[in-house]
Amino acid sequence: MPSVDIKKDDLVKVMSGKDRGKQGRVVRVQPSAGRVMIDGVALAKKHSRTQGKKSASGSQLLQGGIVDVETFVDISNVQIVCPSCGQPTRVGHRQDGDRKIRICRKCETELA
Repeated sequence: MPSVDIKKDDLVKVMSGKDRGKQGRVVRVQPSAGRVMIDGVALAKKHSRTQGKKSASGSQLLQGGIVDVETFVDISNVQIVCPSCGQPTRVGHRQDGDRKIRICRKCETELA
């Protein structure tokens, strides 16, 4: 299984594609497919049907219509935004005792 340097809740910036320049938090990561889902980026329209649900108090309807859903973006099209310098950067690694930590390549600070 390939390892990825981008994790859930990282702030990333889209570097290429139709949403180039947008920033958002990572919602999901698929390391095997090399894809990430970012909050508010790569939105697609999904048509949902009205659905009726039976409950103890009676029937309930879930409204249908056109809904915006987030889709996955390839991991090679995004870069992590460093919290200290605020710029998109590549991820470096450094050994700190027995643990391996992620660092910003531009300012050498630790990424959370």
